Amino acid sequence: MGEVTLSERLDRRDVVARLLADRTDLLVVTGLGSASYDVMAAGDHDGNYYLWAAMGSAAMVGLGLTTAKPDRPVLVVTGDGEMLMGFGSLATIAVRKPANLTIAVLDNGHFGETGMQQSHAGRGIGLDRVAAACGFPWTAEVTDMAGIDALRTRLRADAGLGLATVKIKPENPPRVLPPRDGSYIKNRFRAHLGHAPI
Repeated sequence: MGEVTLSERLDRRDVVARLLADRTDLLVVTGLGSASYDVMAAGDHDGNYYLWAAMGSAAMVGLGLTTAKPDRPVLVVTGDGEMLMGFGSLATIAVRKPANLTIAVLDNGHFGETGMQQSHAGRGIGLDRVAAACGFPWTAEVTDMAGIDALRTRLRADAGLGLATVKIKPENPPRVLPPRDGSYIKNRFRAHLGHAPI
C-alpha cells in the first residue's frame, strides 16, 4: 500500500470510539499511554483492562485472556511504539493462533509518550506486514473509517486471529485517564468475568 499522507490519517479518538460502539461481550486490553486514554475517552467499562507501566505487554496479556476466555472476543488496542517493544510477541501469538484475538495498532509513526520522536513504524516498518510474515491469518493496513467498520465486524469470538495497523494522525489529544489503581482494575475486570476478587 502507498504511503498515507498526514492529511489522510485518521483521528485516534474517532477510530477507538467507532471500534467500541455497541461492544456487547467484547473484552479490551489497552497498551499503556495514549491507547488507554483513547479507550477511556470512548467510555469506561468493566470489560476494559488498562495496563500501566507494562510497555510491550498488551498483546501477550491479550493472548493470555483469549486462552482463559475462548468464548469471548478480545481486542487489544495499542500503539506502534508499544507494539514495537513487544515485537517478539507477534511470533508467539501467531504460533498459538487464538480464534478470538484481534490487535488494533494505532500507528502514528511516533513514540507519543516520550516526546513524539519518529518510531520505526514512521520509518517504514509495517507491523501488519510483520504479523503476516509471522503467520497471522488476517492482517490489514486501515486508512479510512470504512476499514474501521470492517475491522469492527471481526470483533467476535470466532473471527480468528487478526492484526490491523490503523494509520492515525501524530497528535496528542487531552489525556482522559482511566483508573490507576492496579488492584481495583484487576478486581473489577475479574468481577466482570464472574470471578471473585483476589
